[in-house]
Amino acid sequence: MRNVLIAGATQGTGRELAAAYLRDGANVVVTGREAKRAETAAAEATAAVAGRPPALTTGDSPALPGVATGLALDLSRPDTVAAALAPFGQVDRLVLVGMVRDRNTVAGFDTAAASQLAVTKVVGYTAVIAALAERLAPGAAALLFGGGYKDCPYPGSTTLTAVNAAVTGMVRTLSIELAPVRVNAIHPGPIGDSPFWHGKAELADTLAKFWAQTLTGELGDMADVVDACRFLLENRQANGIDLPLDGGHP
Repeated sequence: MRNVLIAGATQGTGRELAAAYLRDGANVVVTGREAKRAETAAAEATAAVAGRPPALTTGDSPALPGVATGLALDLSRPDTVAAALAPFGQVDRLVLVGMVRDRNTVAGFDTAAASQLAVTKVVGYTAVIAALAERLAPGAAALLFGGGYKDCPYPGSTTLTAVNAAVTGMVRTLSIELAPVRVNAIHPGPIGDSPFWHGKAELADTLAKFWAQTLTGELGDMADVVDACRFLLENRQANGIDLPLDGGHP
């Protein structure tokens, strides 16, 4: 049975990816900054699997759902990461989803918010990989989340755009340093059915502009992102890939 750790999976795409691996029979650790939120997300992922047809194994026999566990892990405090992950053994799939939302204009630049975002993704992600490097199984794969605003900035996205661009560099170095462990990144555009957008009328204009610019004329949904994640994590030749998933832009 495989062991999957998804850092920052308390809602949205991370939680959906956790449910997908549970259906496959993997044991999944879901992390969040607060233990209660992580435990709730693990329970919700388990509930999402309940009542659905189980995945089929290669022998065409149904796979039994795996076990989901919640864990407190604060990527914005990278000095605490190694201790938090100390109890865990072998990891087969590592997914780094956690992020801090930031709309930070130059006119009112918030250095604390910018620093938290940069530390979370650049230092926090790397701290998790460093802590688990010796426990990544033969044939393991790691996936880092960037974001579509790496290439499609907006006023106030300077830190977010820069940090997501840094993920591109991290994949290039980590895929070499951790070889033969595979390391990839995914950069989704706005996800139409993500809980993040619900009830946020002030962000409707940003969402509409991105939507209008896509060559497909539509936004992706969480299932699209999960499907792409599974490709990057499971295809044995997928390595060092920096995948935009945004419908295409001119």
